[in-house]
Amino acid sequence: MSLPSESFNLPDADIQFYESFFSTEESNLYFQELLQNIPWQQDNIKVFGKTYPQPRLTALYGNNQLSYSYSGITMEPLPFTETLEEIKSKVELAVKANFTTCLLNLYRDGQDSNGWHADNEKELGKNPVIASVSFGATRKFKLKHRTLNIKKDIELTHGSLLLMQGSTQHHWLHSIPKTKKQKTERINLTFRVIV
Repeated sequence: MSLPSESFNLPDADIQFYESFFSTEESNLYFQELLQNIPWQQDNIKVFGKTYPQPRLTALYGNNQLSYSYSGITMEPLPFTETLEEIKSKVELAVKANFTTCLLNLYRDGQDSNGWHADNEKELGKNPVIASVSFGATRKFKLKHRTLNIKKDIELTHGSLLLMQGSTQHHWLHSIPKTKKQKTERINLTFRVIV
């Protein structure tokens, strides 16, 4: 399967973006299915010693019972649903990878966000392959290099796939900032390999 993708000429990064990876029809079906049937939860995170409710809802699914920890939260995976298996298979076929785990995020409106971070937890191995699928409202995905003054914004659209691999997580941080624009829900699935 060879889909049109955009590669970004960024130093120390291997990032590809498939704007219409899933058709609008598929994306609408997946969005409703995930919104209604995932047991979304809101965890507390610690930032500079203070505890806050995380500004989005999350869920973790996996096929190897391995937990995932970030920002002082440890999540235990649920077994993949039929829908998640279907999405995962389509992504794996395109990116030539086999994923064990999917972290889901539900951004309820423009005030839900994800601060600057890298997906560089030790469970993910040295050069993790992260495949990020988006359904629902378009949100801005911001990237910034850790040491060079280089930034990049990507609009993550309904049905899109963003692939980050190679040394990207060593050199780049990414975020989904808050926005004052009226936004409906967005669901993000990040497929990864936990070892």
